[in-house]
Amino acid sequence: MKKLVRKNVLKLALLTLTIFALGVFTPFGECSQDSESIYVNRSVSTVEKHTVRNGDTLYDIASAYRIALDELMKVNQLKNSLILPGETLLLPAKTAVGEGVSAGGMSREEIMLLARLIHAEARGESFEGQVAVGAVILNRLASPHFPKTIHDVVFQKNKRVYQFSPVGDGSINLEPDERAVRAALQAMSGEDPSNGALFFYNPDISSDKWIRTLPVITRIGNHVFATSY
Repeated sequence: MKKLVRKNVLKLALLTLTIFALGVFTPFGECSQDSESIYVNRSVSTVEKHTVRNGDTLYDIASAYRIALDELMKVNQLKNSLILPGETLLLPAKTAVGEGVSAGGMSREEIMLLARLIHAEARGESFEGQVAVGAVILNRLASPHFPKTIHDVVFQKNKRVYQFSPVGDGSINLEPDERAVRAALQAMSGEDPSNGALFFYNPDISSDKWIRTLPVITRIGNHVFATSY
């Protein structure tokens, strides 16, 4: 019984360190010297292994091997990002590496900016709802009617009003939690619960009459997801 308690305490402490590590990537407002990108790997067979070292996070391991974070978690049957030094992780085979979500993949700076927006817009929503918010940003990125970088999409203005209220009120600067980072990575891996939406809003608090005229695709939690005409 005492060994079980000590083990659980150790896991909790390491989980806290892992969450902290996820929050210390390069701030989105600074120039990043790190060129690591996130790639999508559709293969789930395992031919390689990695022994976890002190300071390793799942994100760092996925980036180093250029595999998707969700695939790494799936192969190792992980329910969260807790990993312990000395553990051996199975790695998805690198035989079917797909295209990144944009030319050259996404930098850590872009991942963290997307996570900040998700956290600011949907920190009270379900994980699915958070992934959907992230997907809207990526859907805009792919649309010819919106800017071509995550930064420009997030900070886009319309008649001096920011497209996303957290940019205007400053909550975009809040540090995202681990859940928001995972939601950003999930959206970047191709998950889109919004089904291609380009807009989202909370009908209970939104005062924008125009956005309410847009065709609704789905509703997740407090957010309505819509597309253009």
